[in-house]
Amino acid sequence: MADTYSPCPSCRAVNRVDLERLADGKAPVCSRCKTPLTLDGAVSAVDGEGLQRLVSSSPRPVLVDFWAPWCGPCRSFAPVFREAAARLAGEAVFAKLDTEQSPEIAGRMGIQASPTLVLFQGGSERARQPGALPLDRLVAWLRQSAAA
Repeated sequence: MADTYSPCPSCRAVNRVDLERLADGKAPVCSRCKTPLTLDGAVSAVDGEGLQRLVSSSPRPVLVDFWAPWCGPCRSFAPVFREAAARLAGEAVFAKLDTEQSPEIAGRMGIQASPTLVLFQGGSERARQPGALPLDRLVAWLRQSAAA
């Protein structure tokens, strides 16, 4: 079964989401408060608190795309990130953080380029990749970084 984890934007509970149910057209909701979860395929949209909850509680590596809406490469990379999330469902959790909406988090994380990919594992940063990658290189980088 392919699944992912997504923090609730309201109560902040981290929810396990069955991706097969999403394919059936069932919108995911928080198991605690029933608020709709912010998922684009297998990618969760997170803010600073959601990111912290997800990174600290996910049983899988969490790959975060720090992006900005004005960034052309970020917009071009979005479908690649979604495809990687679909391909690696069950291996890693994918999230996006809008640095324009959460500039304090981007600053605290030392994000200097958009997009920047940060891999978290066991609650800590494991690897970082500034700039977009093609799908095959993204998958290889993630698997190699998570295994290191």
